[in-house]
Amino acid sequence: MMILKKVPASLRGELSRWLIEPETGVFLGNPSARVRDELWQVATKKCKNGSVVQIWTSRSPQGYKYRTYGEPKKRLQDYEGIALVQRPPKKRRRKKNTSSS
Repeated sequence: MMILKKVPASLRGELSRWLIEPETGVFLGNPSARVRDELWQVATKKCKNGSVVQIWTSRSPQGYKYRTYGEPKKRLQDYEGIALVQRPPKKRRRKKNTSSS
């Protein structure tokens, strides 16, 4: 699986030769390790200011491994061998001054 955000359409087109795209920017498939690594190289070279997450099955405690490139909104963080999603802090809204005179 590859998840792409804010990448050129040409990159999405290139990945669609090897993987299916059931949702915009979400690619699924079961390529060999060699093809997976080559797709990663292509994605990171053509990503520009976007982000790429690649996830594949593995004999690990969670059953998958991952790698990321760029600055996605939500980050995958390794915590003692377990992947956790780190969300950005919520922006606090300023309260409008509603005092009456």
